[in-house]
Amino acid sequence: MGFLLANLHIIALATLAIYGLAFVCAVREVLHGRTSQGSIAWLLSLLFFPFPTGFLYLVFGWKRFDDYIAVQTHSGRGKRAARARAMQLSDEDASASWPVLTRVAELPFLIGNRVDLLVDGEATFASILAGIAESRHYVLVQFFIVRDDEIGRQLADALIERAKAGVEVFFLYDDVGSKALPKAYVRRLTDAGIRVSGFNQRHKLLRMTGPMRLNYRNHRKIVVVDGLTAWVGGHNVGDEYLGRSREFGHWRDTHVRVEGPAALGCALVFNEDWQWATGESSAIRPPGDTLPKPGNEAVLVMPTGPADLLEDCAIAFTEAISRARKRLWIVSPYFVPGADVQTALFAAALRGVDIRILLPEKADHRLVWLASYAHADDLVAHGIQVLRYKSGFLHQKVVLVDDEIASVGTVNFDNRSFRINFEITLWFTHPRTIAAIAKMLEADFENSVPTPADVLLTRSYAFRFLAQAARLFSPIL
Repeated sequence: MGFLLANLHIIALATLAIYGLAFVCAVREVLHGRTSQGSIAWLLSLLFFPFPTGFLYLVFGWKRFDDYIAVQTHSGRGKRAARARAMQLSDEDASASWPVLTRVAELPFLIGNRVDLLVDGEATFASILAGIAESRHYVLVQFFIVRDDEIGRQLADALIERAKAGVEVFFLYDDVGSKALPKAYVRRLTDAGIRVSGFNQRHKLLRMTGPMRLNYRNHRKIVVVDGLTAWVGGHNVGDEYLGRSREFGHWRDTHVRVEGPAALGCALVFNEDWQWATGESSAIRPPGDTLPKPGNEAVLVMPTGPADLLEDCAIAFTEAISRARKRLWIVSPYFVPGADVQTALFAAALRGVDIRILLPEKADHRLVWLASYAHADDLVAHGIQVLRYKSGFLHQKVVLVDDEIASVGTVNFDNRSFRINFEITLWFTHPRTIAAIAKMLEADFENSVPTPADVLLTRSYAFRFLAQAARLFSPIL
């Protein structure tokens, strides 16, 4: 008691500071809140529990990326569509058919690409390592998770070999996803002349001029060689992604290799992230008057993230769902959709669309897994088919709409991917790639089991309670 009385002025100042922070956060939420439900929840929490809600709001609620928007402007994103058309790289038919997606991407569908579907880790990393070995000018590497294990060291060896051969190598990782990456791994790369950076390296978690960055992560997985070939998809750099984990066994994932103008589009996405992370430009060079066109496929490169003025990722995927007339197949390891996506799915079901949502049976993040069960049960109750993948762990992010369009990328069907993380999606309209994706998903369905219509009757009360409780955390999952 004596200690409290002796330091009463300090306690009073701390209390005043906490309430001041809560007031500032409340004002910001009123001005910038996206949904009334979320804003009311924050405001009530800030009112009744200013500590620790004020500090939690800095991490999970305060979104400010004016500096990233400035990078986008400086990189010339607004001029890319006109530049692509001037270089005769725009597929006008595909772009006109999907105007919402092209507006979100701020780039048209690019023609002249060759697309190869890469199923699972062995095919993906064999292709990436072979591509790196053929690099002559520069290599751009970006992953959410990088581990210092067998495949991580193989990647490092390949990059070091190219760096010693005079190739410029840039390596970007997410600080949260790769928090366990040893400094020795990074030092080995930098000692070889490779430029390495964490995404938040220049933007520390406790910045006085902006929000904490812990909640806003760069979930993109991009490799680009010489601006001619790119790899995008669900794999991170870790042995588990090649099925070497005893816990998960077979790891079902999908990447794509794109050769052609779309690869330069991926390089531009990397460059924006690199500029924001380091303050410097990467090695990409402005294209000449022509670019090689090794194929005849149209590809749309769509980056999304928390710097978007609108919730572009949610808009794009909701638009794709709303356009489905015959079939809509969605594969995601995490399924915690918002009300807008759920409404679009219910409307598609009422139109008679063949909707199949493929989710993993195994869990790697227990809270998200439980929440996905609650959301999936709602869909089953509305006549939507939900399947559970049984042959290992499912991690791919793939969407197929009719015979018109398909996507492969890094976006999970949850609020984190739609509104919080930096993501990238490639969209395809060519019958060749759509057929390959459909064939791949049909094989995945063969290794899955459907969720029965009476599933709620078979679940224990305890499981249903835990799933619904986990669902309450959907906005931050």
